[in-house]
Amino acid sequence: MPKLFSFPFSALSFTDTIRNIINLYQIKEGAYVCVANVHMTVEAIRDPAFGIVLREADLAILDGMPLCWAYQLIHGFKPDRIAGKHLMHALLQEAVLNKISVFFYGSSQEKLNNTQAYLEEHYPGLMIAGMISPPFRALSKEENMAYAEQINKSGASLVFVALGCPKQEIWMHSMKALINATMVGVGGAMEVLTGQQKRPSLWIENIGMEWFFRLCLEPRRLFKRYLYTNTYFIFLLAKTLIKKN
Repeated sequence: MPKLFSFPFSALSFTDTIRNIINLYQIKEGAYVCVANVHMTVEAIRDPAFGIVLREADLAILDGMPLCWAYQLIHGFKPDRIAGKHLMHALLQEAVLNKISVFFYGSSQEKLNNTQAYLEEHYPGLMIAGMISPPFRALSKEENMAYAEQINKSGASLVFVALGCPKQEIWMHSMKALINATMVGVGGAMEVLTGQQKRPSLWIENIGMEWFFRLCLEPRRLFKRYLYTNTYFIFLLAKTLIKKN
């Protein structure tokens, strides 16, 4: 599989990606899926420990047009951009169709309550095995073991994890051996899908400016992150292209 910045990102189509995730959770063993954007990629390059987390994912998906464009410049073809909210929607549809139970881990209790209300209205028949809003602090080993036991006892095959990057990816990596389900790191996609956060127009997504849309919504929180990560990403891409040529 061609790599991007040393990471084995998937270049599967959207349909094949969904099929791949279905195959993962049908095995009934621990697995996790990373939905990668520029921020996650740069964090994985800067932090070798986090780089291992991304490399050891059962599936690392390209979310974000800049990553897809970089892949095209380096490898000569443009893979599908698989946005977290579209991925989540497709998986929920599959869960309804095939009677697969799902679990939600992360976010606040209020947002989980809103999520449940939205899902019950828009995905009738969805089997919600449970929801956990963990404390916003480092968890003890005993707490993680208790959460793993709760998820396993629920019978869920698919766990949507909404802790934000890189916390959710690190958590999924640490819990893979304990949870008998496929975990998907959805971050803020859960809030976007369920209407709790504004979503950009499709044309904004298509031109790769979704990051700017989010920056306009949360300038204080995101300005420094985007200034650094976007600049560093452009530097890495230019360096890679120069070496390639």
